[in-house]
Amino acid sequence: MEFEDYLEPEVAVTAVVAATVFSPRARKLVRQGAVYGTAGVLAAGEAVNSFFKGFGHGLKEADQDEVSTNGAHLSPEMQPPGVAGGQER
Repeated sequence: MEFEDYLEPEVAVTAVVAATVFSPRARKLVRQGAVYGTAGVLAAGEAVNSFFKGFGHGLKEADQDEVSTNGAHLSPEMQPPGVAGGQER
């Protein structure tokens, strides 16, 4: 085979796959990459899930606050202690 034959995409891909299959070091590297990649995907999924759960919880609390006050603002006499004019002291 000529050197130019190795530059063709089909031959290059076949050579890389063969080197990966027959090399123990390359197989170990591929396995580790697959394990770490899967762990990364799972961790990212958990982070996104946690974010949206917290976001939904916040929306639910805001909706409950709106329903409990019926959209009305509390007068200063009706506000909980430690809150004046809608702001903390």
